[in-house]
Amino acid sequence: MTILVTGGAGFIGSNFVLDWFKTSDEPVVNLDALTYAGNLANLASLAKDPRHVFVQGDICDRALIDQLLATHQPRALVHFAAESHVDRSIHGPGAFMRTNIEGTFTLLEAARAYWSTLAGEAKAAFRFHHVSTDEVYGSLKPSDPPFAESNPYEPNSPYSASKAASDHLVRAWHHTYGLPVVTTNCSNNYGPFHFPEKLIPLMIVNALAGKPLPVYGDGQQIRDWLYVTDHCAGIRAVLAGGRLGETYNIGGWNEKANIDIVKTVCALLDELRPDPAGPYSRLITYVTDRPGHDRRYAIDARKIERELGWRPAETFDTGIRKTVEWYLANAEWVSQVQSGAYREWVAKQYD
Repeated sequence: MTILVTGGAGFIGSNFVLDWFKTSDEPVVNLDALTYAGNLANLASLAKDPRHVFVQGDICDRALIDQLLATHQPRALVHFAAESHVDRSIHGPGAFMRTNIEGTFTLLEAARAYWSTLAGEAKAAFRFHHVSTDEVYGSLKPSDPPFAESNPYEPNSPYSASKAASDHLVRAWHHTYGLPVVTTNCSNNYGPFHFPEKLIPLMIVNALAGKPLPVYGDGQQIRDWLYVTDHCAGIRAVLAGGRLGETYNIGGWNEKANIDIVKTVCALLDELRPDPAGPYSRLITYVTDRPGHDRRYAIDARKIERELGWRPAETFDTGIRKTVEWYLANAEWVSQVQSGAYREWVAKQYD
């Protein structure tokens, strides 16, 4: 028994692979293109583990996908691979259309062809698990209830539009061809191995370097924060017991304004790595808001709890402390991912 994971060297994908081997000996074939956000250092602990087979490749490469499916005969395909940064999608939407839409289409067609060759128990057991985002639902007003699985799609950025399109493809391949799929839409993840262009790791890295902590607009954008290993546990639960063709929202029940996140990170750093120059909050700098910035996301995760018994194990207080402590303990990892291209990107985005 084997599973095929796409994007398994990225932030969520690598955490999923590492977490998988804590609870299972089932091998993982890990396909990742190793773009700027894919990092084999995340998987260094598996370097000599025969259960982990890493393949560098593109999910748009149909011949490669066909070969991997035929060779390894996986019982499931767990699809993380995606361009995922809203800011990057605004500056360069083409890569998001290719990876998130064309790539998902390629995987679906390859999976459909492979699944059609299976018989009996193997065919009945196969799953295509599509990992998506709450951003496909658009933005909430302060008084709106959290996103439920039945919410209409109202994507507002090139990133969320491309993910919405991929969700629709997955649904269509189930209803048209009978491909056994499940989809999960998660809220904002945080935790170890998060590339330092996203809010929480960027604040940690900049604060430790004495650099400005850029906060968009008034900082009152609200997100629902989910610790990454809780997300991994939710995916395992849906993969194991989710109903075919169904969508499950995975959220952390932690709505926080961006400015409050930044202040929390500053307070933890004041405690754990005090700066002689003064509180880290002195570095908070408000910058021009990005175009089309959604005001609020929140996930109603009652369906996955009701049907599959999943609920996050971490509170935001426990999860954010673990996250800050991890970055303090892994300065070498941070320095390795801060390439010249990364520094150039941050300067362009927040100048």
